Amino acid sequence: MSKPRVGIIMGSDSDLAVMQGAAQALEEMEIAFELTVCPAHRTPDRALERAATARKRGLEVIIAGAGLPAHLPGVLATTLPVIGVPLTSGALNGVDTPYAIVQMPPGIPVATVAIGGARNAGLPAAAIIGSHDRDVAGRLEAFRAQQSQAVNARAQKREEIGYRAYLESQRGGGR
Repeated sequence: MSKPRVGIIMGSDSDLAVMQGAAQALEEMEIAFELTVCPAHRTPDRALERAATARKRGLEVIIAGAGLPAHLPGVLATTLPVIGVPLTSGALNGVDTPYAIVQMPPGIPVATVAIGGARNAGLPAAAIIGSHDRDVAGRLEAFRAQQSQAVNARAQKREEIGYRAYLESQRGGGR
């Protein structure tokens, strides 16, 4: 496999169930990545080392999954783009996590996706790389076109058979 271009970093092994969405999106775009666990509080030296050496390792984007207190994306924010993935956690079930990620101090920007939106973190990572890599840009454009075609095909089917028959076919009754 080629040299990793994206780093996927999470604070706990238990985050992998969500963060696999970013890995799958990058695999679909044929973008090499590294994936590791590096808690900001339990292994602060390792987290800082991963951030400091990211560019030297060939990374172009970092995707960081974080539950409360959501420090990991900010700790990893160097000069590379960082996309924070808020994870469900705490008393508010993750609703407060995106607020923690987006409220970085001035000069430490971190992009943020929806709670549990790891797949949607992989796609802007691909777009960032695609801004200077025509092959990745082409794969992303093909992905978007395929999405549009699928939506249009479903819309046409709904219009042809009616919404009730369409719903029944989605439940398995019309397969």
